[in-house]
Amino acid sequence: MTLAFEPISLEKQELYRERLKETLWEASDYSFINLWGWAREYGLDWAWDNDLVWIRQSRPAELLWAPVGRWEQVAWADRLNSRFLEKSVIVRVPEPLIQHWKHALEDRIAVTATEEHWDYLYSVQDLIELKGNRFHKKKNLLNQFLRKYDHAYQTLTPDLIHHALAMQEDWCAWRDCESDDTLASENRAISRVLANWESLEGVFGGAVMVEDEMAAFTVAEQMNDETVLIHFEKGLAAYKGIYQAINQMFLAHTPHIQRVNREQDMGEEGLRKAKRSYQPVDFVRKYKVTFA
Repeated sequence: MTLAFEPISLEKQELYRERLKETLWEASDYSFINLWGWAREYGLDWAWDNDLVWIRQSRPAELLWAPVGRWEQVAWADRLNSRFLEKSVIVRVPEPLIQHWKHALEDRIAVTATEEHWDYLYSVQDLIELKGNRFHKKKNLLNQFLRKYDHAYQTLTPDLIHHALAMQEDWCAWRDCESDDTLASENRAISRVLANWESLEGVFGGAVMVEDEMAAFTVAEQMNDETVLIHFEKGLAAYKGIYQAINQMFLAHTPHIQRVNREQDMGEEGLRKAKRSYQPVDFVRKYKVTFA
């Protein structure tokens, strides 16, 4: 049976989110907000396969992602044999799903770690308190911001979205996004999520205001009872310590969570260095699977 792919749509958002809840969901890639926000950049679409939803990307190359659904109830040997040919490749496969596939197919799959796609996990308490030598530089920058600027933290409500869009435009002008394909792509994804804010379920965020100007914003989503997923975090470089401020303030104003998922580094050395500087406590590991 051939999978029938169709565009990712807001109309099926609720149904997809129900399937996602049935999944052992820890990988940020499969959030509806991520899929919707980045759909045009990666050429993402999906196929509804009874109890599963498969994700496919067409840019920069055609690749199939892992399925969303109740993995433990699928007869994987039959399902995979009927859907895929030899040498088929599936990427961004979360570690728990690998175990199901190995049990079903044994030595017929080859598994390769793809660390550039691993999500970084952090202790919320660590990032709020910033205690000890390992966070000394972060705490110092945060304190400089707190002392220097007349600031206020606000929840990112719909009436603030136009401020966030304007700030993102200013940020991109400073970074010259249009001369960098990665930044230009991210800018379009951020703008798409912000522009559809009231249509996206589960999205929330925070902002740091300095006087009447938005100096930083965070766009996030609750993954489960313990974990919050941060999709985007932007700050204006004119305010020293602004990233430390928005990071700490957002988490301090988000109760009842223990972990934060700050997504992947995509193999970019600068981004990897920045994410590691916040002292991750674990990773959401993902793999590439080839059917032999």
